[in-house]
Amino acid sequence: MPSKVLEYARELIARRSVTPDDAGCQDWLMGRLKCLGFIVEPLNQGGVSNFWARRGSASPLICFAGHTDVVPTGPLEQWASDPFTPNERDGQLYGRGSADMKGSIAAFLAAVEAFLAEHPKLPGSIAWLITSDEEGPAIDGTVRVVERLIAHGERIDACIVGEPTCVARFGDMMKNGRRGSLHGRLRVQGIQAHIAYPHLGRNPVHLAAPAIAELDATVWDNGNDYFPPTTWQISNMHSGTGAANVIPGHADIAFNFRFGTASSIESLQSRLTAVLDQHGLEYGLEWEIGAKPFLTPRGSLVEALSEAIEEIAGIVPELSTTGGTSDGRFIADIADQVVEFGPINASIHKIDEHVGVAELEQLARIYRRTLEKLLHV
Repeated sequence: MPSKVLEYARELIARRSVTPDDAGCQDWLMGRLKCLGFIVEPLNQGGVSNFWARRGSASPLICFAGHTDVVPTGPLEQWASDPFTPNERDGQLYGRGSADMKGSIAAFLAAVEAFLAEHPKLPGSIAWLITSDEEGPAIDGTVRVVERLIAHGERIDACIVGEPTCVARFGDMMKNGRRGSLHGRLRVQGIQAHIAYPHLGRNPVHLAAPAIAELDATVWDNGNDYFPPTTWQISNMHSGTGAANVIPGHADIAFNFRFGTASSIESLQSRLTAVLDQHGLEYGLEWEIGAKPFLTPRGSLVEALSEAIEEIAGIVPELSTTGGTSDGRFIADIADQVVEFGPINASIHKIDEHVGVAELEQLARIYRRTLEKLLHV
């Protein structure tokens, strides 16, 4: 298994699968899975490559989920070696996607092959859910596969997403949930006028400032055992014509809530609009739900994966819900339990992205051991 996981990681890294282009990664994976007896269903849509693969029909259904797309490389001249030519130096495997997340997919494959070689009469089912749209807008990727599964009445008992979750040491963190993301686009209306005659106009920036200060000082919630308190941040603000002598007619403000399960989308929306109304603003407001929060409390999946990490990496992982969003937010709609676990994330999306070769070998062993625990073999 150790030599295979490195071989598989190199095979995937060598394919220039910049989102949403899959560059043949999934064809290669589907071919390997078919040889293992999986029924494979390509689910491509809108220029995005996806597939669902399953072996077995019994419960429980254990799913490995991930993405074959990678972010752009950035300036090639700044890389020590070609980002799509896997290169080993000082115990590290370099290449775009090595840590996020082709290394994890390689470990999935090595783990499943080794598990099935020892347990060909599968006591349950194993599935794969793979997309090439995680690093992009995530419109035609995992969410489309989930829609298909819902339409066919399929549910997943436990899902491991191979996102890079570790921070300082391999095995130190797994994600058992993620915060939600709620975007807002606010336009505060004023009256445009000559700046020398402010009594003839209404400056929307001045009007909005007290409300912004109140929103910034608001304690939206105190979080809970799994999630930190909700945060509200302005991401963009624009007003004015560009002229130095014109009071602007309106101000556009883009903002975002990052929230856990201590607040609902509806409560955040209503509390924010109450502040705007209290300050007497004339405004228009549009909302966009970027992600709903999801959470997997301690249970069979968290315990099995934690025990496997401790056995193989020699460390008890911290449970965390920090960071941005992931495709786990979609999978949580059809999975009783979803966790994320993968390599150290310090180099992801950076120049000279890399993953430890020994890390990959341990990761494959952890995924295999987790399967053994969940399927009781």
